[in-house]
Amino acid sequence: MKYAIYQMDVVVADPQANREKIKNWIETQVNENKPDTVVLPEMWNAGYALDRLNGLADNNGETTIPFLSDLAKKHQINIIGGSIANKKGNGIYNTSYVFNREGELVHQYDKMHLVPMLDEPKYLNGGQSKGAVFELDNVKMGIVICYDLRFPELMRAIALQGAEVIHIVAQWPTARKDHWKFLQYARAIENQCYIISANSSGTCNGTDFAGESMVINPSGELVASGHPETETTINASIDLTKVAEIRKNIPVFKSRVPNLYGE
Repeated sequence: MKYAIYQMDVVVADPQANREKIKNWIETQVNENKPDTVVLPEMWNAGYALDRLNGLADNNGETTIPFLSDLAKKHQINIIGGSIANKKGNGIYNTSYVFNREGELVHQYDKMHLVPMLDEPKYLNGGQSKGAVFELDNVKMGIVICYDLRFPELMRAIALQGAEVIHIVAQWPTARKDHWKFLQYARAIENQCYIISANSSGTCNGTDFAGESMVINPSGELVASGHPETETTINASIDLTKVAEIRKNIPVFKSRVPNLYGE
């Protein structure tokens, strides 16, 4: 499966400008690299203008869903739609949407872990749905959002449902860039799956974002990565036979004894 990952410098507080950037980027990737699947970063519609989200957030995906669905169908590509600020009910959520080649919405997820260091709990509601898998091109996959990476329980739960690829969409800061890198390696190795991340670049409200989007294989080897802190595209192909191979050779899941782990 061929991937194109958009390490995007999000235009803060301008959803229309960001939609235009994504549209142009996807068209370029389809024409030049012909990916099967594209991946966008976290909060690409508004960036981390948290105090302005009430006027910037989408309304239950009414703008984002048709926008990404049309692009997926037009170009016959799968879209891991990063995430957006999204009003639902009386709250604002950090929501991810995933579309298949026919433009069908196959999965949605609200970020469950909110970042105290960026005051997310002050402005956002945490999702309440359990981690789950979805399928694109008959491959079982999962998605988590940024701070979720720090919680191995969530990603293990997705892996135990058969996920061969777990995507991480993020706006991870440069100040903790080593955590960003090392935690991805750990999740790939412990879950014996591909980890594919799309991080932002650029700056918002004094926070610099680390970039360094990555593709890591189930053995913990780096397949591809983006330059630090600059907008770029990462193109990579993944070999899904490696997942079955490593899980057979090092049978971690069969060796588990969850009844002895406690809560």
